[in-house]
Amino acid sequence: MAQPLVKKDDDHDDEEYSPFLGIEKGAVLQEARVFNDPQLDPRRCSQVITKLLYLLNQGDSFTKTEATEVFFSVTKLFQSKDFGLRRMVYLIIKELSPSADEVIIVTSSLMKDMNSKTDMYRANAIRVLCRITDGTLLTQIERYLKQAIVDKNPVVASAALVSGIHLLQTNPEIVKRWSNEVQEAVQSRAALVQFHALALLQQIRQNDRLAVSKLVTSLTRGTVRSPLAQCLLIRYATQVIRESANTQTGDRPFYDFLESCLRHKAEMVIFEAARAITELSGVTNRELTPAITVLQLFLSSSKPVLRFAAVRTLNKVAMTHPMAVTNCNIDMESLISDQNRSIATLAITTLLKTGNESSVDRLMKQITNFMSDIADEFKIVVVEAIRSLCLKFPLKYRSLMNFLSNILREEGGFEYKKAIVDSIVILIRDIPEAKESGLLHLCEFIEDCEFTYLSTQILHFLGIEGPKTTDPSKYIRYIYNRVHLENATVRAAAVSTLAKFGAMVDALKPRIFVLLRRCIFDSDDEVRDRTTLYLSTLGGDGEVVETDGDTKTFLFGDLDIPLVNLETSLKNYEPSEEPFDIDSVPKEVKSQPLAEKKAPGKKPTGLGAPPAGPPSTADAYERLLSSIPEFSDFGKLFKSSAPVELTEAETEYAVNVVKHIFDRHVVFQYNCTNTIPEQLLENVSVIVDSSEADNFAEVASKPLRSLPYDTPGQTFVAFEKPEGITAVGKFSNTLRFIVKEVDPTTGEAEDDGVEDEYQLEDLEVVAADYMMKVGVSNFRNAWESMGDDFEHVDEYGLGPRENLAEAVIAVINLLGMQPCEGTEVVATNSRSHTCLLSGVFLGNVSVLVRLQFGIHGSRDVAMKLAVRSEDEAVRDTIHEIVSSG
Repeated sequence: MAQPLVKKDDDHDDEEYSPFLGIEKGAVLQEARVFNDPQLDPRRCSQVITKLLYLLNQGDSFTKTEATEVFFSVTKLFQSKDFGLRRMVYLIIKELSPSADEVIIVTSSLMKDMNSKTDMYRANAIRVLCRITDGTLLTQIERYLKQAIVDKNPVVASAALVSGIHLLQTNPEIVKRWSNEVQEAVQSRAALVQFHALALLQQIRQNDRLAVSKLVTSLTRGTVRSPLAQCLLIRYATQVIRESANTQTGDRPFYDFLESCLRHKAEMVIFEAARAITELSGVTNRELTPAITVLQLFLSSSKPVLRFAAVRTLNKVAMTHPMAVTNCNIDMESLISDQNRSIATLAITTLLKTGNESSVDRLMKQITNFMSDIADEFKIVVVEAIRSLCLKFPLKYRSLMNFLSNILREEGGFEYKKAIVDSIVILIRDIPEAKESGLLHLCEFIEDCEFTYLSTQILHFLGIEGPKTTDPSKYIRYIYNRVHLENATVRAAAVSTLAKFGAMVDALKPRIFVLLRRCIFDSDDEVRDRTTLYLSTLGGDGEVVETDGDTKTFLFGDLDIPLVNLETSLKNYEPSEEPFDIDSVPKEVKSQPLAEKKAPGKKPTGLGAPPAGPPSTADAYERLLSSIPEFSDFGKLFKSSAPVELTEAETEYAVNVVKHIFDRHVVFQYNCTNTIPEQLLENVSVIVDSSEADNFAEVASKPLRSLPYDTPGQTFVAFEKPEGITAVGKFSNTLRFIVKEVDPTTGEAEDDGVEDEYQLEDLEVVAADYMMKVGVSNFRNAWESMGDDFEHVDEYGLGPRENLAEAVIAVINLLGMQPCEGTEVVATNSRSHTCLLSGVFLGNVSVLVRLQFGIHGSRDVAMKLAVRSEDEAVRDTIHEIVSSG
């Protein structure tokens, strides 16, 4: 039973009260018996239906029996003439979704209401009938629905049009026959009818671009009066502009219509038109100007919704056309103190994107008072905007760094604090003058930091950047305090950081040695183990001696081996007199290359089921190829690709290929599976046509003697290529075999077979096949250690692209290298981006790449490519790949 409403008193002001508090399904179903009373009480029946609707919308499900009982009881309420109760009856019937045999019970009542003289009955009956009916009944009532679409009463007409929108998903052929009536309804003087009619007419024609274009052309001549319909028309016109072939030229269709809508008397139409213009592809400053002017007027509106809509749109425009928004800066500064915090946040972030160097200090003063009044999610947006501003105006790093430091000490959640720390770290890396002050701010923060993750990350960063400053000793106190005042995880990180200072700064080694000795009796095993390791590694008993290169490499060197590969190799290592050789750990990043994509029911093809993990599969490939006499003298295997599917799923034969790259050879391993139980394949081979691969010459092949049903097997073809050249080309493949029928009862094959062929997909060897994806733990250190002498820089035009993300992904795939530090992710609507890549080229040559992208207003993408490698030929090869790709 529902609890009675309780009067609020002073002690319960913050509590929420609901008339449905404590409602139970069983009790409500008992109450539903009131529907069967000889004398109906409309008010009580309406209350019970309300409770039933509440239960359904809260996710309570009725059993088939319960739903049927309620449905039949509700149908008895059609005898009541009470308007309010009748509307509740319509609602509950829609929600109960009766079955086909139950629908018949109410069809006659609903059809009677659909032809009633009471418009409220007609409109609701149409909505319910179209919701619960099927295609068979729909054809019977189609005539009534077409009449309702052009009915003089707007409520009835809108009900029929909205029902048509829903029915279009299930019975499109029937609804498409209503086009003439819907076209007539578009000319209606009723605002809602015109809105719904235009929506339905566009959906009927949406798959015919020419028809949609004609519809927009006819309606843009001023026949649409409804503001809602006008907003829809603007969206459809924008869609036509986007799909038009003339988008890249100055002749935009319907642009004049959008501009004329900026002078409409309805605010919603003005805003929709302004937003549509700002979102046009390749929009120019001249086209933007009228839209920006209108949005600027909205900034001073008395209506919060208009201010919010305007500042949010300007915020998006500022990402691509910051100069176009600068005229609005004065108006947006007044919004910083707006009572609506969402408006204030958007205003600030927009100002930070469009402001100039002279306005930075003034903005910082305004933001300082503002930050304490907003939630963390808004603060993160502001922090990211400040970081971008600092990178834009590096000379202002002091005021911006101080601001970040001040808010870092204020209250806030983990994501907010992480955003600030990440921003400070980026500023330290990109602005050398900000390094020392930024590191001190981070040191002060970890004194009171309550987040273990942030503390360990800051300590790790201190260990990298701290020793490079002019006075590294000033950070030691902060680091050593963490050894005594923090949990075990942070203490272990602090010990590692101290050791790095001792290794990199010889003058600090005695002091570090003493501090580390105090940690050797720590209560945590990890801390003690690290301390013992570092004390033995530093050596010298704390004397001021130069740290040898091996120690620095151990503490600071880039571990260019995937950790999963290292872990697997260590597990497989058997203790012996021969020490573990880290050079034997595979460097390629793989994800179980033999787990081929296959149709359900097929077994994995290839080498069967080798143990999971990249090292195991790489070793398996190496052993397999070296065991084949034809390939035994090819030398050491450099790389094996992931399997490439050469057949569609659910075909007679499943074939994929793995490309094995050697210094002077390429071996194609075709993994085959016979999926037909009644056939045995013998003498299976792949005939490869290399006419489109000029630099390749076939030197060996190894056919497969027999391929029974559902048993994987391999056949090989080897090609020779010039040494040191990234030879590329396309190969056509044909599977050739002798097929023999198999007796399903005995399982034995016939003696005689028939030669047959099966065409496979083409295969390409691309430049990325000669590159292994090998990451580096610290790209900046690796880049600087390589030096400028081994660098080759050039610039390229990549042509028009939808966005920078598309260009970044294309270049990464072209080079086949490993993205570092998450730089493969491009911020939405970003106009510039830097991507860092690393890898190992054929011949075990390390390569580092820095890509800098920029996109212009015409969507043309320019890229600056910097390659560092100790092999000049490899550097030139990378540039050749990009220039030819």
